[in-house]
Amino acid sequence: MKNLFTKVLLVVLFTIPALLSAGQLKGLNVVVTSADAQTQMMAMVLSTMAVKKHKAQVNITLCGPAGDLADKNVKSTPVKKPDGKAPTPKKLMKGLIKAGANVQICPLYLPNAGKDKSVLVEGITVAKPPMVAKMLLDSNYNNLSF
Repeated sequence: MKNLFTKVLLVVLFTIPALLSAGQLKGLNVVVTSADAQTQMMAMVLSTMAVKKHKAQVNITLCGPAGDLADKNVKSTPVKKPDGKAPTPKKLMKGLIKAGANVQICPLYLPNAGKDKSVLVEGITVAKPPMVAKMLLDSNYNNLSF
């Protein structure tokens, strides 16, 4: 499993610069729906690389089971990295918010989970579908879905 994660990370590290060096690109739109902690972590790692290494704008939309990342009362599963550290996807997401990433929760998540805005991690807002659609159609951004 460690070798697979390392290989995926290397592919990503070589892919992101190519994606963002296309001249006009401003950044990434990242849609996360997976409940899988490793998948969520990869979304946050790629987003972090885009923000920190490439000064790109990142817009993250959390939907379905991934919406739990937005709930301050739900713990995120640690994911062991090749260096042995085990941060959580939620911890990386909070770092992204501090670094200027725009993180939103799908408007369907809260009412269908029986929750309201009071559970949201600081800095996360409820997405407006017309604005998300506009971001996804903006050719200055690449779209990633996890």
